[in-house]
Amino acid sequence: MTTAALKPSSKSPSSADVDAISLLKSDHKKVTDLFDQFEKAMEGGSSKEKGSLVKAICSELLVHTALEEQIFYPAVRKEIKDEDLMDEALVEHAGAKNLIQQLEAMKPGDEMFDAKVTVLGEYIRHHVKEEQDEMFPEVRKTDLDLDALGAKMLKLKQKLMENADSPSQSKPRTSAKA
Repeated sequence: MTTAALKPSSKSPSSADVDAISLLKSDHKKVTDLFDQFEKAMEGGSSKEKGSLVKAICSELLVHTALEEQIFYPAVRKEIKDEDLMDEALVEHAGAKNLIQQLEAMKPGDEMFDAKVTVLGEYIRHHVKEEQDEMFPEVRKTDLDLDALGAKMLKLKQKLMENADSPSQSKPRTSAKA
């Protein structure tokens, strides 16, 4: 496994060729792949490998939740008028961020480390399924300019990734909401 595979994805499609949903689906694939790698590492990988994977998972998720909470969800909420779906998504984010915060204070080998990563993975897989099966089809039916939204999200993602790579800023800034 290369170090590049463990860093948050800064190599995204350009804003000219990605809509908001495509960008989010790409993030979903990246993070679920990282969870799959962690599951394999639980069966015999080193603590260092597991720690690197969890660091990448947490960073990816913090950037992704920031994109959704700051740009995507507010735009979608105005259009689809499904308060329950949108509120559930924010509650799911809060639960995931709580586990991320706990994991950031731990190291592989600590009691409950693997269990917390496993539960975080289950939360995320559930969240991804709801977004892709319920929210995204509803969004596609709206008049939202998904290309413009995607460009705005990509710009924020690049800014957050730059901050994540900076030694003075160890993790992306996320919204205090949720």
